Amino acid sequence: MKQNRMKWVCTLCVVAGLTSCEIDVPKEVQSSFDTMIVKKSDIELPYKFSARMKGQNDVTVTPQVSGQLMRICVTEGQQVRRGQTLFVIDSRNAQLELEAAQANLQAALAQENSAKLEYESNKNLYEKKIVSSYMMNNSENSYKQAQATVAQARASVNRAKVNLGFCTITATVPGVIGEIPVRVGDQVSPMTQLTMLSGNTTMYAEISITEAVVENVVKEGMKAADIEKHISQIPPATFVMKNGTEYPHKGRFASLTGVVNASTGSLTAKLSFPNPDGHLYSGIQGTIVIPFSEKDVIVIPQKAVVRLQDKSLVYKVKADSTATAADVTIEDTGNGKDFIVTSGLNPGDKIVTIGANNVQEGQKVLFPQTEKGKK
Repeated sequence: MKQNRMKWVCTLCVVAGLTSCEIDVPKEVQSSFDTMIVKKSDIELPYKFSARMKGQNDVTVTPQVSGQLMRICVTEGQQVRRGQTLFVIDSRNAQLELEAAQANLQAALAQENSAKLEYESNKNLYEKKIVSSYMMNNSENSYKQAQATVAQARASVNRAKVNLGFCTITATVPGVIGEIPVRVGDQVSPMTQLTMLSGNTTMYAEISITEAVVENVVKEGMKAADIEKHISQIPPATFVMKNGTEYPHKGRFASLTGVVNASTGSLTAKLSFPNPDGHLYSGIQGTIVIPFSEKDVIVIPQKAVVRLQDKSLVYKVKADSTATAADVTIEDTGNGKDFIVTSGLNPGDKIVTIGANNVQEGQKVLFPQTEKGKK
């Protein structure tokens, strides 16, 4: 009991001592919310479009002649140069046809030579009035017919050479070999697809530009002659692959259709991407990101916007430092931190930024001790 009494006495003494020393107990200090003054500025918006890559020259490789496939000289996915041998077809029949055509040409040349000698002889005799004009004209016609036969024989030789050349199939463009569905020994014809060759030194991406951004690409009233010059000045585009990897080389607008699709209300644009290392393939999908500039617009941070069902609200700060809700219309900038306000705010308005979700209508948000420190 004595110990408890002593504790109470000590406690009372401490309280009395603090009171006598006039030590102030800390008071709760209300802090102001973060605010900003609304103003107009320029901002760069990353517009995003789904796209599929396609080679500059995607070539379907098919034979020009029929025959047995003797050799496959490439593998799927192999990078090839222009003129490189891809497939070899049995050329024995084509070789025999060439030899026969060459033999026919020799025979035609001999016949032409004989007809020429006869014509020149009859012409000489006709001038001496030894033979009639009928014989001279007949020999002349025979000589011309022999010349035509030689021309046909030469054409047959050239055709045979071409067919022989078709037995060796080469790459018409540099690129990458696609799937090879045939095997050595297969009988192939001009209807057989041997592979797809993707000319991938330059890759194209086709995108559909919606009406919302069409005027950023083609200004209203622009003449057709100026469109090509205008699209060359559009900022470079970035290709982001499905795994999130950003392709290191930038793309440029290559072409733009002049007709808006009636069903989708969009224009089709084609962008070209250099592919020096062959990292892009035909059919690869991803996202095209194009930065377009919006000038003289009101931009506010996303944290200043309060979503309430289908409405977007910001809290304006009135002259008496109280907050009042304002309904605004916003557009997403795509950068993950800002909104563009198209209606509901004017330059010079003061709004709450950090803490906007905790503000209530009519609540005081600025206090004198913090307002003094504001510029």
